[in-house]
Parts: sequence; structure tokens; C-alpha cells
Amino acid sequence: MELEKTVQILIYIHAFFGAVGLIAGLGSVIAKKGSRLHKNMGKFFVAGMLTSTLISIPITQMPNHENLFLFLIGLFTIYLVLGGVRAVKFKTRSKAGWVDWLISGGMLIFSIFMVAYGFYKIVVGEISGVLYVFFGGFGLFLTLLDIQFYKNPQATKNAWLASHLRKMNGALIASITAFLVAGLGFMNLVAWMLPSVLGTIYIVYWKRKVQGKKMALKV
Repeated sequence: MELEKTVQILIYIHAFFGAVGLIAGLGSVIAKKGSRLHKNMGKFFVAGMLTSTLISIPITQMPNHENLFLFLIGLFTIYLVLGGVRAVKFKTRSKAGWVDWLISGGMLIFSIFMVAYGFYKIVVGEISGVLYVFFGGFGLFLTLLDIQFYKNPQATKNAWLASHLRKMNGALIASITAFLVAGLGFMNLVAWMLPSVLGTIYIVYWKRKVQGKKMALKV
């Protein structure tokens, strides 16, 4: 009984910091890129998302709350946030460090597992396998882009900025998805997948924009 009370408290704390991350993330999107407001909102977003996710991961392993999918989504979110922060460093760096490779390499392994496990669940008739394949495929795609980027970070104009926007917007998508599923209770495939689809369109738009002209983003 005491354990369940502890879990409930952790869930409330997780939700609070998740809300902080969501609000700050939306604020950073609205704010002018490179402005002080954008950077400050970004810091709150990172702090909120990391705190919320780090709390959620052990919850998914506790009795009556075990959930492998949410555990893996938590790891995916951490990858996006840390990767987005690390990407900014490539504005002045021309070589990936071991931390970069560790973050992306770890996500690559988890993504392969998600895709393989997802196909297995689909074969045995479990519809939840679609989500494993969907998000595992996204993770695999992003980590392969990372590897290409790490080989030559200066290969294309503003490559670091494209990587930063791609991952931070991806983390924001994860926050919006969590709000729809956990906050509003939309427990269906559409609620899980639609934010990612729409968010991908937004990410592609920004990728083309930053590659088309140099943005004066100060960090």
C-alpha cells in the first residue's frame, strides 16, 4: 500500500514537470528563434522534459505499472532532448565526441529492438505492435541521420541547426503525445501517431528553411 502511494506521488510529480516541459516547449516554438525568450523557454523545456521522463522510467518498472512500451518511449524522449542539446555544440565543433556516439548508439540498439519486437507482436496478433514498429522506425531513422551527421558535421550548411531543431521538435511532439494519451485519455493509435505525423511535416518545413538560408541563431 505504501509503495502504491509512493508511485502515485511520483506520477503527480512526473505530470507536473511534464506540463512545465509542454508549456515551455510551446513557448519556445512561438518565440523568435535565437531570442532570449526562445533560449530561456528552451532551458525550461529541457529541464521539465528530462525530470518528467527520468521519473517516469522507474515507474514503468514498478508493480502494477509495468509497461515496456512506455519505458522505451521514455528512453526515446531522453535521446531526443539530450541529442538536441548536444547538437548545438556542433556550431563550433567539427567532430563528434564519445558522448554523442553513446547517445545515438544506445538509441540505435533500442530502435532495432522496438522494430523487431513490434513485428513479433503483429505476427502474434497484438495491435500494439504497430506502435513499436512506428516509433522504433522513427528512432532508427533519426539515429542513422546522426551517424551520417557525425561523420562530417560540417558537410552541409547549418547541419547542426537542422539536427537541433529536428530533435527538440521531436521531444516536443513526445510531450504533446503524452498530454493527449495520459492527460486527456485518448488511448488509441491515432492519438499516439498523429502528433508524430504532423510534427514530422513541421520538422521538414524547418529543415528546408534552415538549409535555404543562414539563420542568426545565437547560443
